[in-house]
Amino acid sequence: MAPSEHELRLRERLSRLRNVPLLGGARLSGELERLQRQLDRIQQEPTSDDIWRSVELARHPERPYTLDYVGALLDDWFELHGDRGDGDDGAMVAGLGKLGDRTVALVGQQKGRDIQERTRRQFGMPYPEGYRKAMRVFEPAGRHGFPVISLVDTPGAYPGVAAEQHGQGGAIATSQLVMARLAVPTVACVIGEGGSGGAIAIALADRVLMQENAIYSVISPEGCAAILWRDAGEAKKAAAAFKPDAAHCLELGVIDGIVPEPAGGAHTDHVEAARLLGDSLREAIEELADVPGDELRRRRRAKFRSLGVYA
Repeated sequence: MAPSEHELRLRERLSRLRNVPLLGGARLSGELERLQRQLDRIQQEPTSDDIWRSVELARHPERPYTLDYVGALLDDWFELHGDRGDGDDGAMVAGLGKLGDRTVALVGQQKGRDIQERTRRQFGMPYPEGYRKAMRVFEPAGRHGFPVISLVDTPGAYPGVAAEQHGQGGAIATSQLVMARLAVPTVACVIGEGGSGGAIAIALADRVLMQENAIYSVISPEGCAAILWRDAGEAKKAAAAFKPDAAHCLELGVIDGIVPEPAGGAHTDHVEAARLLGDSLREAIEELADVPGDELRRRRRAKFRSLGVYA
């Protein structure tokens, strides 16, 4: 790809400074170093095409979903159904299983492969019943000391009237509150789309990870484009502006680490994608395993209260 105009200007200025005779010293050296850092950052910065490719790969229909990872990583999986109130939400998966020799609680959104399953699972967009089902799993995990794993893959919480009538906002807030109070290690990973409140409801964790080609944002690129330019077709422009890709989320401090994917994306090799994800989850849990519960809660609270603070 051809260098940008800004990059060319930086290169030209850097070249002129390097060729200035007999003008050494700290000030000139410092300017050279500053320009070189800017140039290095531009060369490493994901382009708008790179960012949009992450959006497309995060939504790839053959990308592994929560239940694919459950089948590959967990033994003795026991799935819970229903919220003990209104019903069973197909968009949310929740249960207990063994990751290696450790019992864990796992929750995650599930999108579905064909049109029938996608409809049944609301395209991975939970109703309040889904978040209440997740909280059913958080409770025994906290009581019995099981680490909690959240696999995030949703365009957002279900936006329908019925979901609002059932208390969508309150369910999202309560789910975050329950996660904030857990005295066990919690690890969340965005494995596809991490959309808005539907994502953060199960991602208030000690370690928040993203797969290499996942996205995480407060709004979809199409939604942002529709607001800013009155045209959802400007989604690529919007994505380039708010940068929902893993590299930028890590730079902002929104996440704690990036999970690598097989070459070409997770959809190209489900087995390898699961192995890489499993390694990252086990490593994160091991790092947190010996931290006292009160300290986990204190750190978690401080971590999320610091997000978005501009100094």
